[in-house]
Amino acid sequence: MAAPPPAPLAAAEPPAPITRPERSLAPDVARGAMLLLIALANVGFYRYGTALDPYQNPVDASAADRVAMFVEQLLVAERSRPMFAVLYGFGLAMMASRMRSRGATAGAVRAVLARRSTWLVVLGVLHGVLLFAGDIIAAYGATGFVALALVQASDRALRRWLWGSLAYVAVGMTTFLAAATLLTDDATAAGAPLMGRTYAQSMVTGLVAEVGGIAMVLVLLGFVPLVVVGVMLQRAGWLTAPGQHLPGLRRVFRSGMAVNVVSALPVALIALGVWQPGPGGMFAASYATLLGGMYAGIGYVCGFALLAHRRQGRGHRGATGALAALGERSLTGYLGQSFLLAPLLSPWGLGLGEGLHPLASFGLAAAAWLLTLAAATLMAARGVRGPFEALLRRLTYGAARTPAVPAG
Repeated sequence: MAAPPPAPLAAAEPPAPITRPERSLAPDVARGAMLLLIALANVGFYRYGTALDPYQNPVDASAADRVAMFVEQLLVAERSRPMFAVLYGFGLAMMASRMRSRGATAGAVRAVLARRSTWLVVLGVLHGVLLFAGDIIAAYGATGFVALALVQASDRALRRWLWGSLAYVAVGMTTFLAAATLLTDDATAAGAPLMGRTYAQSMVTGLVAEVGGIAMVLVLLGFVPLVVVGVMLQRAGWLTAPGQHLPGLRRVFRSGMAVNVVSALPVALIALGVWQPGPGGMFAASYATLLGGMYAGIGYVCGFALLAHRRQGRGHRGATGALAALGERSLTGYLGQSFLLAPLLSPWGLGLGEGLHPLASFGLAAAAWLLTLAAATLMAARGVRGPFEALLRRLTYGAARTPAVPAG
């Protein structure tokens, strides 16, 4: 007599960590590269002590600075957050898929994802208050509560969520940018530090920014369309098996890069100093780069999936292996940037952000990213999990099953 099938798990037992040879290279490569874009985009928060023009660019910027800002606005600004949202949705869908494969009930899956989202909000708020007021972890954690309804939705429902949330975001973005364009900040125009001069001021600024950011995310649902795309990519296997989807990946990558350049060119020209629009032109340029950046972020993810496919035969070696090692430890890498840059550049630290020119700041951001890349590569070689990945896993599942990552 055949044994009865096992009953579904009432609670989600934590799935065993995937070993490096078992991991899909594409998502980790994309996450590792994304962290460079995040570092370049975020370092501007630390610059202060220089008068700014109406477009928030330093009035004393050199020609080299202008070129650097042009490239950053064209290829980086408002691109890293969409990438993050897509990969966040992909990760949530992967977690749900693995738990369901182990027999976890739908309720158990939702409970685990809700617990993880809660702790991401907590870690993000702590990060924003203690180190960097531009934190994005809490906002994605808050988005995770909305995503609870997405990871187990039907494909048809996902498509409805995608188009409905995209229309909602487009309307909300119009209202938000219209208000932002009409408001000016005299303190910022005078070159005051965005996060305050003292550590106490920085903490208050961080708390206000985190609360406001979480509220804005929950009201505007700005990341939801891209989280939906991440879930859809996971179901379609575009990132887990890119070799089976090369035509689609190439099509989205090429079109994404075209949209990227066209949508970001107006703000890039403003940064270069060759175009000085009025409020209406500034609104249109900002709207174009934000909306176009959503699709460009998807294109970037597909591009890194193509890169990972080309280097798949080399496994976790070389440059792609280093990117993958950092991608496996993306939370540690992201927070590591703040541990490196905040004490160095903030007024309450060494204060090197005062009068710092854009080109030099981009160099420091790239150097911080390279240090996290080296640290992640070393951890991977020794089979050590990222400390914040281990912490988040422990907080999500409890003390059980938080072993080191086997070396590949």
